[in-house]
Parts: sequence; structure tokens; C-alpha cells
Amino acid sequence: MRWRDTDKSSNIEDRRDQQMASAGVPSALLMRLLPFLLRTKIGRIVLLLGGAYLAFQYFTGGYSLEPSNTSGFSQSQSASNGQLQDENAQFVAAILGTTETVWNQLLKGRYVDPKLVLYRNMTSTGCGMGQAQSGPFYCPADSKVYIDLSFLEELKKLGAPGDFAFAYVIAHEVGHHVQNLLGTNAKVRQAQQATDKVGANQLSVGLELQADCYAGVWGHYVDKQLNLLEAGDVDEGIAAASAVGDDRLQKMAGRAVQPEAFTHGSSAQRIKWFKVGFASGDIASCNTFTAK
Repeated sequence: MRWRDTDKSSNIEDRRDQQMASAGVPSALLMRLLPFLLRTKIGRIVLLLGGAYLAFQYFTGGYSLEPSNTSGFSQSQSASNGQLQDENAQFVAAILGTTETVWNQLLKGRYVDPKLVLYRNMTSTGCGMGQAQSGPFYCPADSKVYIDLSFLEELKKLGAPGDFAFAYVIAHEVGHHVQNLLGTNAKVRQAQQATDKVGANQLSVGLELQADCYAGVWGHYVDKQLNLLEAGDVDEGIAAASAVGDDRLQKMAGRAVQPEAFTHGSSAQRIKWFKVGFASGDIASCNTFTAK
């Protein structure tokens, strides 16, 4: 991708120099003890009591995320382009900038730029505690995308290297923000409450595939209008969509493929809907809930 000379978003919160702090107990120590505590009944009771205490501290103002050094960013501060010195963070800011350009054009007067939070390991979110092991995610409660840059290495391990592969992931999460703005997310969550687990999973698949399609719509305009794509970029995006298919991840985990347990869609489905959005550039083509 020809991203280096693009306008970079300033809607970045860099929390990578922050660490969990509460009652003087480092989060790293808690994480190391967690497997041992979960093995015994007493350990689980300790965790339950500790969680209740942390919740009390949080809601009474005694629990916070503190910078590990004086050069860290507070949660309310955004990082300027000059402060994002490392290349991966600059790349994220550039891709977020392209999503702002595309979606402000497509949703004129309706689009509100989301914040993107860079963090390490764990961070607080409007949807609860975010963890790197969950991968990049969007929180509709605070309208923020959360990314631990270590996911770049995970993408490579999954067989999806390349800058456009990671750009697709960012665009997918921004796609969830679009759904939130359009009210799709709320409608799906309401419908999930009125059905069984299998039905709720199917609705989740529709939501995720639509975000894939929206990522394709973004890719269409990045290619046709911004002229940022190079040879092989689309293949990288397709590889990323394939890499995170539910069927592939179930196989990699040594489990039988169970379509009824899918929450994001198969590799083939994710590739299909990314291609639909990329070919059309039209959000109306992304009706993943009624399409067969």
C-alpha cells in the first residue's frame, strides 16, 4: 500500500505506556497467578472477592489506569502524528485516516469519526476489560476501536502477512462502527435476545460478514479514488479474511467444524463478502442478513 504520504488520523489514543494499577499489585503478577487460582475452589473464591473489590474501587474512583512513566498518555489524550514515532502506529493512523475520508464521503452528515486505542495486553473499555488475546475489537458503548499491535504477528502466524491484511482488519472494525451509527448493531443485539443460541450465532455471523463487506467497500474507494493499492494488496486482504474464518480457526484448534457454533462466518463467506463490497463500493450491497 502507498500509505506513507496519506493524511494520518489524529483520533488515536496511545495507551501502550500504561499499565494496570490497583492496590499496589502489578497486573503482570495477577496474570501469572491466574492459572493457579482457577484450579482450586479457594482460588476461585479469591478471584471472585478480588473482582468485587476491584469493581468497588473502580466505581468509587479508587481504580485507574496510570502511566508507567511520565511520558505516557492519559486516557483522555490523543496522540498527534509526531508522537506516534514507530512505523506500525503511523500505519494505523494512516489507515484510520483513509476510513475517515471514505466514510465521511459515503455517510455525509451522519458519520462521526471513531477513536482508535493502541494498548498492550489489557486496557479498560466501555465494554469491560479488553485483552490482547481477543484480537482487535470495536466497543459500541464508547465508539472506540481497540488494537494491540502484537496482532500483527498473529496475522503472520495465521498465514496473512502484508500491510493490506492488517489494513483490512482495521477497516473491518471501523465497519462495526458504521453499523453502530446506522443502528444495525442495536437491532441485531435486540433480535439475539429473542432467539436461541444457534439463532443468536447466526445473527452474529451476519453482523461480522457485513463488517467484512464494509471493509471491502472501503477498499474499493481506497483503490479507485485514493489510488493507494499496489499489486498483491487485494490478495493480502483475501488471505486475511480467509485466515480468520471460523471453520479454519476450529480446525487449527484441533476441533471438528461446527457451523452452528460460527460467530464470524467461514473463510469462504468472509472472502465472498469482502469481494462483494470491494467490487461494488456500495453499502447497499452488504445485506448479509437475508442473502443466501
